[in-house]
Amino acid sequence: MRIDFIKLILSLIICQLVGVLGSLFTAPAIPKWYASLQKPSFTPPSWLFSPVWIFLFVLMGVTLYILWEDYSKRGAKIALIFFSAQLLLNLMWSVIFFGLKSPMAAFIEIIVLLLAISLTILKSLQVSKAAGYLLLPYIIWVSFAAVLNYFFWKLN
Repeated sequence: MRIDFIKLILSLIICQLVGVLGSLFTAPAIPKWYASLQKPSFTPPSWLFSPVWIFLFVLMGVTLYILWEDYSKRGAKIALIFFSAQLLLNLMWSVIFFGLKSPMAAFIEIIVLLLAISLTILKSLQVSKAAGYLLLPYIIWVSFAAVLNYFFWKLN
């Protein structure tokens, strides 16, 4: 199998860029607003979020690359549409939670994000088992984030 390094690098950049854009809403809110919130006892330390998200965006980037490389396969186009939708929803969660400071609206949005990730996994598996499996850590983390988000909403 020949690797198209240009496509791979572009795929990784696209996904990491979503993380960077999300951090534009996250970083300003952390010192005051987020710090003032009541947090559930199982909230991970703040320093953990960046490396986890960088890793997850790398996995998403590799998934995007695989789907892009397999574009001619049956189902790849729809998998890429779902992938794009979940990527946008991922970004929107940061905008809603941190930018708008709305844990309730963010909780509703993260449920939609989980549905979009689930559909992306299902559609990606039809194109490439690897592409679908690479998204499993992502859905696990976002499921945990949804539980956290729910408790942030209820505690605040």
